[in-house]
Amino acid sequence: MASVRSQTLFSWFTVWSILVTLLSLSTPAAADNVTWIKYTGNDGTIWLKDDRRPALYTRDFGDCQGDSLINVTRFDAAYYKDNMTVLFHLEGSSALTNESLMMYIGVFAYGESRFNLTFNPCSANIDSLCPLNSSIPISANGIIPIAQADVATIPAIAVTIPDFEGQAILRIFANSTQSQIACFSAVVTNGATFAHASAVGPILGVFAVIAVISSVAVAIYGQNIPETRKHYAHSISVFVVFSVYHHIFFTGALSMNWPSVLVAFWSNYAWSAGMIYSQRMQNSINQFIGSNTGNISVVGAAPNGENAIGLGGGYQISQIYKRAASLPFEPHEGTGVTFRPNELEHVLKRRALANSTDGYSWYGTPVKPGLPLPGNFSGFAGTLAELDIPASNAFLTGLLWFLILMACLLGTMFVLKWGVEALAAMRVVKTNRLGYFRKHWLRFAGAAVLRTCYIAFFMMMLLTMFQFTFGGSSGVKAIAAVVFAVLLVGMLAICGLALWYRTKLEALPEVAGQDSQGAVDHEKKTHSAWYKISRSRTHPNQSAEGEARPSTWLQRHFPVLNSGRVHVHDDPNYTTKFGWLSSRFRRSKWWFFSFWSIYEFVRAAFYGGAAGRALTQVFGLLAWEIIALVAIVLMRPFESNRLNLLMVYLLGFSKVATVALSSAFDTRFGLDRIMTTVIGVIIIVIQGILTICLMLAIILGSISSYMSITRYRETIKPRSWLKPRTRYFAHVDRKATDRPKPRPPPPPPEPEAPKEPYFSVSAVRREPKIEDEGQDKENLDGPGSHRASMDPVHGAYGQGPASRTQSMRSRTSMSNVPYGARVHRTSWSMRDFQDMGIEQGSTPTQSRMSVDSMHDVANRHRASSLRGPSRSGAVNESSDTIPSGLNGQPLLSRHKRVASMPGGPKRNSSVVNEEKENGPVEEV
Repeated sequence: MASVRSQTLFSWFTVWSILVTLLSLSTPAAADNVTWIKYTGNDGTIWLKDDRRPALYTRDFGDCQGDSLINVTRFDAAYYKDNMTVLFHLEGSSALTNESLMMYIGVFAYGESRFNLTFNPCSANIDSLCPLNSSIPISANGIIPIAQADVATIPAIAVTIPDFEGQAILRIFANSTQSQIACFSAVVTNGATFAHASAVGPILGVFAVIAVISSVAVAIYGQNIPETRKHYAHSISVFVVFSVYHHIFFTGALSMNWPSVLVAFWSNYAWSAGMIYSQRMQNSINQFIGSNTGNISVVGAAPNGENAIGLGGGYQISQIYKRAASLPFEPHEGTGVTFRPNELEHVLKRRALANSTDGYSWYGTPVKPGLPLPGNFSGFAGTLAELDIPASNAFLTGLLWFLILMACLLGTMFVLKWGVEALAAMRVVKTNRLGYFRKHWLRFAGAAVLRTCYIAFFMMMLLTMFQFTFGGSSGVKAIAAVVFAVLLVGMLAICGLALWYRTKLEALPEVAGQDSQGAVDHEKKTHSAWYKISRSRTHPNQSAEGEARPSTWLQRHFPVLNSGRVHVHDDPNYTTKFGWLSSRFRRSKWWFFSFWSIYEFVRAAFYGGAAGRALTQVFGLLAWEIIALVAIVLMRPFESNRLNLLMVYLLGFSKVATVALSSAFDTRFGLDRIMTTVIGVIIIVIQGILTICLMLAIILGSISSYMSITRYRETIKPRSWLKPRTRYFAHVDRKATDRPKPRPPPPPPEPEAPKEPYFSVSAVRREPKIEDEGQDKENLDGPGSHRASMDPVHGAYGQGPASRTQSMRSRTSMSNVPYGARVHRTSWSMRDFQDMGIEQGSTPTQSRMSVDSMHDVANRHRASSLRGPSRSGAVNESSDTIPSGLNGQPLLSRHKRVASMPGGPKRNSSVVNEEKENGPVEEV
C-alpha cells in the first residue's frame, strides 16, 4: 500500500512540474507579443498596452459629400481617456497634383458638438498631405494631446452607456480655393451595445422552436379530431410568438429618427422577419437589382455618397481658417510629454496596416452602397443598416428567406412522417395514437404551409408595400406586385371560403325545423357584446310592422352563421379543412381569423405604404391600434387564457404604447437626443417585458402540451403533476363550452339563533292631539282649572267641598273636547311629579298609579256621590267602617280592571268604580 501511494504522489508531482514548466516557457513568448507605450503625465510615468480598447472610437465610415476629390479607404479616430490623447488614421488617394490642405475633425455626441480641432497637416508632420500629390498615397496618422477642458462637455456616462450615439466628421479643405473637397463621417461607439444578434437571436429562436414542437405534437396526437382540437387550442401558438417578434422589429419601419439604442435592440429580432445577412445572398441581389438602388432619402434616411450640408450643424469656411492651429503637437500644460517619442514611431507605422492582427484593430470599413451615413438611424433604412442590409434589398431578402422556410417546413414534415413510421415499426410509439397523422400527413403538410403564409401575411404585405413606396428596380417591383396579389387575394379568398363553408354544414336535428332567429343555441348563450348589440327582435327579412322585405345578397349567400348548425369545432370535416384558421378561437369567435387578416393588412399599409410620411404613419397607426385594442379586448377571441393575456392585453398595450412614444422621434418636434434616448430605453423596457412574458408562456405551453399528449396515461412523470393535470383537463373541458365559470356554491346557512325581542324603546315623545287646540294647558293646574273644580276632597285649593254649580263647570264645556274625553297635558316633566307628590302625598297603592289614573279615580268618586245610593244599597256613612283614602277621606269599594276606550288612547290599567260599573247608564 505504501509503495502504491508513493508512486501515485510521484506521478502527480511529475505532471504538475511539467505544467509549471510549460507555463513558464510560454509566458515570456506571450509577453513578447505585447507592445507597451510609455506615457508620462502629472502622476508620473506609466506603461499602457498598445492594443487596449479606447474609451471612444469610430467604426464604419461613409462619404458625406458625394463628389469628394479624395478617395478614402480608411478613416478612424479614437479617444483614450487614460492618457488624454486623440488618435486618428487616414488612408486613401487623390487625383489632385499639388494642393495644400486644411483639416477639420469634429466629434458630436447626442446631437451636440463635444470636440473639434482644425489644423494644417504640414504643421502636424503628415508628409503625405503636405502638399497633397496624386503620386503619393495618403497615409496620415497622428496623436493629438488634449486637455481636460477639451473634453469637459463629454459626460462620464458616455464611456459606459450602451450604444453611445456619436459621430466623428472629417472635413478636408483646399487652401487655394478655401472650399471643402472631401467629407467623411464615422459612427462613434464605446463598445457597449444592446445588439447581440449572435447570442440573443439564437435564444429567441430556441424558444420559437420549442413553441413549434409543442404545437405540432399536440396537433398530430390523437384519433378524435374534436378532442385533439380542444387540446390544440390551449397549446402555445407559433402565430402569437411571431406576432410578438414582428411587432418589435417592424416598429423600426416607421419613418422616425430613431435613437441608436432602439436600433441595436431591434436587431436581435431581425431573423424573425427574414432580415438575415448573408454576403453571398446580398451580392446576388445586388447583381439582380443593378445600379438602381433607389433613394433612401424618400423614407427619411440620410444617404451615403450624397452632399449632407447640415451634417454636424454645417460649417463656416471663415471660421475654419481662423481656428487653424499652427502646431497641434506642442506641449499642453498638464498633459505631459506630447511630442512623438522614438518608441511611438514604429507603433504608428504598424497601426497604419489595416490587416494587422497584433496592432491597432479598433477601426471600421467603408459602408456599402445603399446604406445611410453611419450614425444616422432614420426610418426603416436606418434600422436595416444595423444589419448591413440596404433598404433596396429588404423585400428580396425577406422573400428568399421565407421561401427557404417553406422548403424547410416541407422537409421537416417529410422527416417527421417517416420518423414516426420508423418508431412505430420498432414499437416505440403506439400506432393508434398517431394513426391519423400517418394516414393524412400530406394534409398536415399543406396546413403547415398555409399556416406559415397566414403568420407571414403582415410581414410580406409590409415589405411589398415598402418596395412600392421606395421604388428601385422595375424587376423587383414586378416581383413585389406578384407576391402582393397572390398573398392578399389568396388569403382573403381562403378566409371568405372558410366563412362560406360554415353555411354548408348540416343542420342540427333538434333545431332544423325551427325558425333560425328564434332558436337560441349554445353559441348565443355566451355573453357576447357583439351579439347583444346586433341582435334584432324581428326576423331579418321582416320589417318592424311584420311586412316581408326582400333579402340582400349577403343574407342569401351568408345566412346567420350561428343558427341551427353543427359548430365548426364539433365538425371533423371543417376542422380538417380550416382548423389551421379557427381551432384556437372560442366557439363564439371562431371567425376571428378574418378580422385579424383585415387588421394586419391595415397595419402593413401604414408601415409600408405610408413610409416617408412620419406623422401620417404614427398618428394613423395609433388611432387604428387603439380601435383594434378596444375591439379585441371586448372579444377576447382565444380559448386559452394564456393566449388572451399575451395576445390581447400585453401585445395590444405594447403596440399602443410603442407607437405613442415613437411619435416623439419626429425631427419636426426637435426633441433633444438625450431625451430621445431615455424614451428609447422606456420602449426597450416595455418590449423586453413583453418578450419575457412570451418566454414564460412558451415554457408553460410546453408543459401543458406534455400533459395533453399524456392524457391517455394513468400516470406521468413527475408524479407531482398528476393533480395539476387533472385540474388542467377540467379547465380545458370547461373552456371548450365557451360558458362562464360557474359561481361557487353558497356557504351553508348558519344555525338560527334563539329568537329574542328585536326592538327596544329608548325614548318616547308625545305628539300634539286634537284636544291640544283648545285652552292653554298651563291653566290646568291653576285656581280655576278643571282639576281643581272636580276635586271632591279639596275643592278649590282646600276651601271646602265644591258646590254642584262649581263641579259642573268642567273642562269639557270650555273646550272643543267631546263629552267624556279626558284632557291631558301636552307634556310632563319630573318636576310635575315631584310637586304632586309633595302636595298630595301618596299611598302604596297610589304610588303604583299614574297621574291620570288618580285624577280619574277622583272624578269617578264625585260622580258616584252625586247619583246617590247604588243598586246594592245605601252607602255607609260611618267613618269607622269605610277605609280612608287620601287625607283621611273615605274611599268607596272599587276594584282594578283593564279598560280601553274605543278610538281613544289605550291605557295599561285603570281603577273603575264598582257601583258605576254595575249601575244603569246615565242619560245625558
